[in-house]
Amino acid sequence: MASCFQGWVVLLAMVVLALSTPCSHALRIVKTKTRTSVFVSPKFVLGPGSVADKYYYDIDFPRGHIAIKSFTAEVIDEEGNPIPLHETYLHHWVVEGYYGRVGSVEPEGTRAEELQRSDFIFVRNSGVCQRTLGQYFGLGSETRKTDTHVPDPFGIEVGNPAVTPAGYEERWMLNVHAIDTRGAENGLGCTECRCDLYNVSTDSRGRPLRPGYVGGLFCCYDGVQCRVKQGFNGVRRNLYLRYTVKWVDWSGSIVPVKIYIFDVTDKMNHSAGHAIEHECRVEYNVEESCSATSDGCFDSQSSLATMTTGGYVVYGVAHQHTGGIGSTLYGEDGRVLCSSIPIYGKGKEAGDEAGYIVGMSSCYPRPGSIRINDGETLTLVSNYSSTQTHTGVMGLFYILVADYLPTSSVLSFDTAL
Repeated sequence: MASCFQGWVVLLAMVVLALSTPCSHALRIVKTKTRTSVFVSPKFVLGPGSVADKYYYDIDFPRGHIAIKSFTAEVIDEEGNPIPLHETYLHHWVVEGYYGRVGSVEPEGTRAEELQRSDFIFVRNSGVCQRTLGQYFGLGSETRKTDTHVPDPFGIEVGNPAVTPAGYEERWMLNVHAIDTRGAENGLGCTECRCDLYNVSTDSRGRPLRPGYVGGLFCCYDGVQCRVKQGFNGVRRNLYLRYTVKWVDWSGSIVPVKIYIFDVTDKMNHSAGHAIEHECRVEYNVEESCSATSDGCFDSQSSLATMTTGGYVVYGVAHQHTGGIGSTLYGEDGRVLCSSIPIYGKGKEAGDEAGYIVGMSSCYPRPGSIRINDGETLTLVSNYSSTQTHTGVMGLFYILVADYLPTSSVLSFDTAL
């Protein structure tokens, strides 16, 4: 009874505030219902040292014209139990939208770039790395403790029938890359895809690895095996990616945001103009440069990217691998747009695994406080510890940008007060 009374008091106060506010800044009370959908991917099977890099098409996903508010995921077993990273390392998961021609069927296991282009049109984000980083969502080992919520009144718009090509329907693709490190001779080496531990000399298409390539995605593709300790026995098990989507029905009160992904390996020639394709290599190596007892022992990489169209930053987060110590996105004048710091686990249970990045801090700037100007060149800096060598690491940065701010305050209620 007390909580109900307090709720009515809060509601009455907001109504009074709305009535006493000048019309030009009127408070609009918009009641929206946040919905939650929980899905499970098709199974992938892993034994000690094995790798799964699977592509699943037309996955279960909320349908209709909606605004996505968050997307989270984790690896589970057949009973729904979360799997710790020291057993199965979640290298990455990626979700990307696309349009499929009505009646078309995606060949099972086919990579996105191998699909028949006349039947499938992929919907890329707004970032500069269009060839390699076109996804809407994607994280890795840090999934469980990284906040992905899109703040009100903003949302990621999907399912708009006005932009769906005639004869096509909206679908979603999921890529899961997981590595089983039970019994591994070198668990970190397996998760960093060191080529010698996988005993491979060609990539997934049978092409020879480039000279000097010692570790990364080209060595830990689907079906390969990382070296395990002699005599170690472990069962093969069925695993799944459980993913949770929070969303609201689209309405005029929601401010749409664009997704930008930046890559510290982007080494394009910026003096040649914006039309040149960005060279985003996605991964790089960190060479050991000093002992673990030294101070200031770190590797710092940076890249530039020009925003043709700017806007207001409403969210930001980085993606790093083990050894990462933080990443920052700077504006052209050196101001900090967002700094994202890794959270390392301290225990054994899922979500707090010692030695692993189990989360990345997210930025939620006050709406309107962080603006990127049209044509502004941003600088991305990614820092790793260099007390030891790391292969196949990443330095990505996600931001959500709104073209405009709401003209008045918007309050949303998920449930009755």
